[in-house]
Amino acid sequence: MKPIIFTSLLAANADFIGEMIADYAGRKLQIPTQFIGNLSTLEREHLFDDGHIQVCWMCGLLYTWKIKRAIPLTLLAAPVLEEIRYQNRPIYFSDVVVHVKSRFVTFEDLDKASWAYNDPGSHSGCFIVRSHLAALGKNADFFSKIVQSGAHQLSLQMVLNQQVDASALDSTVLDMELKNSPEISGQIRVIETIGPSPIPPWVIRNDVSAELQMVLQSLFLNMQNDSEGRDILRAGLLKRFDPVADQDYHPIRLMADEAEQVPWPAE
Repeated sequence: MKPIIFTSLLAANADFIGEMIADYAGRKLQIPTQFIGNLSTLEREHLFDDGHIQVCWMCGLLYTWKIKRAIPLTLLAAPVLEEIRYQNRPIYFSDVVVHVKSRFVTFEDLDKASWAYNDPGSHSGCFIVRSHLAALGKNADFFSKIVQSGAHQLSLQMVLNQQVDASALDSTVLDMELKNSPEISGQIRVIETIGPSPIPPWVIRNDVSAELQMVLQSLFLNMQNDSEGRDILRAGLLKRFDPVADQDYHPIRLMADEAEQVPWPAE
């Protein structure tokens, strides 16, 4: 049997969770599995689209785009985070962070401030910010400068180094960064939380057999009932995985439509 290949298209600090889940699935289901983590996000995405990777953790916005392009995939499950602000639901936020020494207190204070974002295709780092600006009746020229960092962690580092004034970070990425480097909490402030949004789901290609799709989904949904599964969840700050359906990601489609009202500078 060929191995079932897993990958993640999320921030690099989530790769270890994906690798642990792939290994766990292989042992529990007694099937060969592999996690691809040594390639760029774009390379991983192309391998998934081409059918060389079967199981993927991806941004909800990217999921909606792939459904629109008729990429053959099915939702498996989505994580529920442990922290109370996640309301025991498969949601997350975009936290707008500034340096602790900055003068900014609210999002509106960022008028003519410099801004970093991770990627133009990111919901939490870019599209939700454009949607937020549209709701405020503002354009991208609200910021004096907009720079693409390439990753949420790099945007955070730019704020820490005071290279830019602010950035919107995926709250799950920020949670993990604060877990790994607690000293960061004293160097930044969250001045706005945008959301909630439907959280990035795990998906599987439809050319995987229906039987294996069902078995893998059951594995995700029952991890909290197994001691080893609970250990993996805790390592990733997760409580459990929940089933999700396509309509659960409709709010992201609506926010993406709103975001289109605010043209974004091309890199």
